[in-house]
Amino acid sequence: MAGPLWPRTRRGSTDEALIKSVYEEHGHALLAYATRLTGDRAAAEDVVQETLIRAWRHSEVLVNGKGSVRGWLLTVARNIITDRYRAKAARPPEVSGASAAPPVEMDHADSVVDTMMVMGALDQLSPEHRDVLKELYYRQLSVAEAAESLGIPAGTVKSRSHYALKALRDVFRDNSARDSGTRDNGRRSGRPPQQPAGLREVVA
Repeated sequence: MAGPLWPRTRRGSTDEALIKSVYEEHGHALLAYATRLTGDRAAAEDVVQETLIRAWRHSEVLVNGKGSVRGWLLTVARNIITDRYRAKAARPPEVSGASAAPPVEMDHADSVVDTMMVMGALDQLSPEHRDVLKELYYRQLSVAEAAESLGIPAGTVKSRSHYALKALRDVFRDNSARDSGTRDNGRRSGRPPQQPAGLREVVA
């Protein structure tokens, strides 16, 4: 459960205890989230460590800001992963002898980043709304099939889908606005993330 904003504290030894308590409360969820986005446990652990370092350096943001601690941590973790994918894609391939590895396609990296952004956005929806979208747009089920799978009336599927898509658009819009304000001019900003087949057409 996401905790309340941290109480105002003095810098110093208090911060060490603060970060420890944050890790104890949110570390498991943060690691699970990072593992799901990276597909690599070791990389996810590294992301969690970097996230906590940034939390320690900028604890005043959490003290004085709005929203939950967990929400802030997940956003920081997602941005770290996004930056690493883009940096990896932009890095020139290593050359061994006369043969060189084919260049990394930037478009592929962007598609991976976009997929992560969609997953992160879905995580911000309620479980009921998220489940409906997964049935309709990931499993490609009809309304009737989704209703049977979820054990709810078809009308409820339609209603939840309508409100879930609206909420998803709001999340994408908020994320785009936040990213365009924090990324430097050399990075992509303001472009709506690509969604999986189906979601791309209805959310864009």
